[in-house]
Amino acid sequence: MSMSLRETLQLTVAALMHATGDSQSELAGALGLTQTQVSRRQAGRTAWTLDDCDRLAAHFGLPVLDVLAGPTRACELLSAARRRTVHVTRGAARAARGSDLSAQSDSGLLLNRPSFSHEEVGR
Repeated sequence: MSMSLRETLQLTVAALMHATGDSQSELAGALGLTQTQVSRRQAGRTAWTLDDCDRLAAHFGLPVLDVLAGPTRACELLSAARRRTVHVTRGAARAARGSDLSAQSDSGLLLNRPSFSHEEVGR
């Protein structure tokens, strides 16, 4: 079953927010919306407009067609400077060694590459 463009955009926005660490309030400010308006769009109660798509693309530094292509494409093209950096403690580093993470040092990991499935982002 194929997702609608509306659902794809909701997942993409959620994935990009996760990858950048943006909150709904931060995203709303960048788009000229309120946090409530972003929440309604993300919950599917209100549709994202074409103007919203242009502003989303500009905010995340992506071509609008790549934002509309889905979360995988958008997150792959997100610049490293735009990604949030999360430091994980040593114990978590050992648990994560088998995953798609790159080791920074023995004392921790630098997580710089989001890895999403549609199921994770939709939660």
